[in-house]
Amino acid sequence: MFFSAVLALSLLPSETQAVDAGTGNEAFELCASCHAIGKGAEELEAIGPHLNGIFGRRAGSVRGYSYSKAMRRASADGLVWTRETLDVFLENPRNLVSRTKMSFDGIETQEQRADLLAYLRDFSDNPRDIPEAEPTALRTDPEPPPELLTLDGDRDYGEYLASECVTCHQPDGGDEGIPSITGWPNSDFIRAMHAYKVKARPHPVMRMVAGILSDEEIAALAAYFGEVE
Repeated sequence: MFFSAVLALSLLPSETQAVDAGTGNEAFELCASCHAIGKGAEELEAIGPHLNGIFGRRAGSVRGYSYSKAMRRASADGLVWTRETLDVFLENPRNLVSRTKMSFDGIETQEQRADLLAYLRDFSDNPRDIPEAEPTALRTDPEPPPELLTLDGDRDYGEYLASECVTCHQPDGGDEGIPSITGWPNSDFIRAMHAYKVKARPHPVMRMVAGILSDEEIAALAAYFGEVE
């Protein structure tokens, strides 16, 4: 009954596309209320972590900053800030780290994100040597299609499918070692699974699991786990 989805792919802006770090400086005003960058940023006490050296840095690794549990888990899963992952995160932070405490709706315009990334990159050492996605890498839009978010999932079918999920996730909602997936709003659950499905999130097992689930099966699981107390 499981089947693989066909994914629509779009090109990530390449290094050769025109980007403007100066315009990115203006875009950084969206970030400046919570994040600091540049000389002295590492000593400032800001709402969010400083952004010096962000490229090539493992997520959740700034010393002294209190990250959310979700961001710490993303870090443990191997999330590294590259041009590709930062682009996905800036488009909608919760598509990449669903329960991040970063309160930001995201930047819809790809050109504005590219300019902002060019600006941020100026504050990372040796930019040409920073690890990032291959220039020819493809990325998928992690936002689920609107029709997926409105699917009426079959709760009973979701309970049947959940027998595999609870071999790792605790059915009582416990989150020791592995995050809880109970009590989530359906849309959050679907967004998270969709992000794994299109490989925007790094966990290899979850990518595999999400990749063999149909949209209807994901919606069914969301309906079931959303009601589990």
